[in-house]
Amino acid sequence: MTQAPPPADLKMQRSSRDAARVPEVLEGWLSRLLPAGAEPEVVLHSGIDSNGMSSETLVLDATWTEDGSRDTVPLVARVAPAPQDFPVFPRYELGHQYEVIRQVGELTDVPVPGVRWLEESGEVLGTPCFLMDRVDGVVPPDVLPYPFGDNWLYDADRADQRRLQDSTVDVLARLHAIDEPLERFGYLAPEQDGETLLHRNLAKVRAWYHFAVRDLAPSPIVERALTWLEANVPTAEEQGDPVLCWGDARIGNVIYRDFEPVAVLDWEMVTLGPRALDVSWLLFAHQVFESIVGMLELPGMPHFLREEDVVTTYAERTGVELGDLDWYHVYNGLQWCIVFMRTGARQVHFGEIEMPADIESLFHCKPLLESILAKVGA
Repeated sequence: MTQAPPPADLKMQRSSRDAARVPEVLEGWLSRLLPAGAEPEVVLHSGIDSNGMSSETLVLDATWTEDGSRDTVPLVARVAPAPQDFPVFPRYELGHQYEVIRQVGELTDVPVPGVRWLEESGEVLGTPCFLMDRVDGVVPPDVLPYPFGDNWLYDADRADQRRLQDSTVDVLARLHAIDEPLERFGYLAPEQDGETLLHRNLAKVRAWYHFAVRDLAPSPIVERALTWLEANVPTAEEQGDPVLCWGDARIGNVIYRDFEPVAVLDWEMVTLGPRALDVSWLLFAHQVFESIVGMLELPGMPHFLREEDVVTTYAERTGVELGDLDWYHVYNGLQWCIVFMRTGARQVHFGEIEMPADIESLFHCKPLLESILAKVGA
């Protein structure tokens, strides 16, 4: 099918980093980590600009000699953005992300990349980074969003699309099944005060919004959503026991082979909280793209990641009935708005767009969030 052009701000520059220097500095770092005589060589292939809007992802090969054999290892570097590059989040806890991936790999059969080395000082690349193994496979594209058509997921038959959907829900179920999450992952609890972990996560999001508006005008829809959320936080009983929440739980952060996950990526938003945070995010992320294709009068994928199907599958996998998700949809819609605020500010910074008169014109999720707010009477 013929593709409509994407919204101009879905493809964007993330960094002012000089890529030409990356191989040299990584070689110097690896030479200090590897055995004497390793003589590492690094070839940088690319950054990844088809998915994600926050951290840099650098694709590279590293070759070194060890135990008499010289081998090439395919790797990926996750690099925190520099402050001058308008990062999406106030803080990037690369050490937390590295540790979560390591622990998930040890505690579960959820597929995560093997993590290699962590550099938290920023002395190598200017900001903290870590190296992990590169996993082969395919990712549902964000640019153009997969519901636009003409990509491997859109063109797959319905049975394979459902297999991908169900296997992704199964990832959430297995993550949420990790026992003693508060003890194992206590370092992820928000530093803000609050009656429950959900209150603390909401307070963290409010602080994130205040960070975002330092460079931009306030957003009426964000403030409206915050007011409603704070007045209607689910009770502790409604929340259920807290679990490890992936945070950015969407199919664009998963590498697939044969429609099954082989690597779960992007742990920047990982936290502790109710199960519904992740399930709602999975649903909301798809609906954002569906709302865009609807405005462009494209067919989209309305049969895919339907809420009733996902919630039913999750209950089958976990034995847990989630109940009403509207509060969590508003919460996640609010977070999407803040992401678009920060990425919009970054586009202005890099000269890709002019500062809009209405900051909410950058919110691709706004029509969807407005419809949910109307539904809940906010």
